[in-house]
Amino acid sequence: MSSSIQTIPLLNLAIAFIPVIVVIVIIGKWQLGYKSSIYAVCRMLIQLLLIGYFLTYIFKTESALLVVAVLTVMLFSASWIALRTLSIPRKILYGKSFFAIFLGGGFILILMSQAVLNLTPWYLPSYTIPLAGMIFANSMNSISLAGERIEAEMGRAVPYQKARSIALKASLIPITNSLLAVGLVSLPGMMTGQILSGVSPLIAARYQIMVMCMIFGSAGLSAAIFLTLIKNNLEEHKH
Repeated sequence: MSSSIQTIPLLNLAIAFIPVIVVIVIIGKWQLGYKSSIYAVCRMLIQLLLIGYFLTYIFKTESALLVVAVLTVMLFSASWIALRTLSIPRKILYGKSFFAIFLGGGFILILMSQAVLNLTPWYLPSYTIPLAGMIFANSMNSISLAGERIEAEMGRAVPYQKARSIALKASLIPITNSLLAVGLVSLPGMMTGQILSGVSPLIAARYQIMVMCMIFGSAGLSAAIFLTLIKNNLEEHKH
C-alpha cells in the first residue's frame, strides 16, 4: 500500500464548507439561532489551524512536563464545555465535572497508553495527546448529555435513582450506536486515517478496537461519576 496521503489544496478544502453553509441557512430559516453555529464553525476553523502548527512542535518535544501541561489544558477545557447545557451555574458543578473527567478519562488514558500500547517514553506526544483528545471529548459529551437528561427527568418529578439510570442510558446512546455500526455503516476516524496513510487494514482494525473500548469506557465512567456527584446539587436546585 502507498505510504503517502493526498494533500488537500486550500481551494478544495473550501468546498467542504458548502454543506456547512446550507445547514446554517436552514438553522436561520427555522429560527434556531444561527449565530451560535457560525461562531462554533469559525472557532473550529481557527482552533484546528492553530493546533496544526502547535502539534508539529509538540510531537517533536522530549519534555514530559510540556505534554502534561497540554493534557491539563485539555482537561480543564473539557470540564467547562461539558456543563454548557445545564441550568445549574457552571461554577457550582465545575469541580465535579473536572473530577469526573479526570478520574474516568484519566484512568482510561493510563490503561490504554501504558498497558495496551506500552508507550516509550510513557508520555510519547504523538500518541498520548490524540488519545487524550478522544477520551476527554467523549467524556465531555457524555457528561453533557447525562446532565441535561437528569435535569429534565427530575424536573418532571422523577426520583433521583430512576432519573440517574435514564440519564446514563441516554448519555451512552451515541457511543452504543457507534459500536453497533462500526465496520458495517462506518469506518471511524482513526481507522480511516491509518488506512489512508498506508497502514494495513488488519493493524488499523486492532487500533480501532482499542479506541472503541476506550471511548465507551471513558464515556460511561465519567458520566456515572458525574451523575453520582451532583445528586445534592440537583435536589437543591429542584427546591
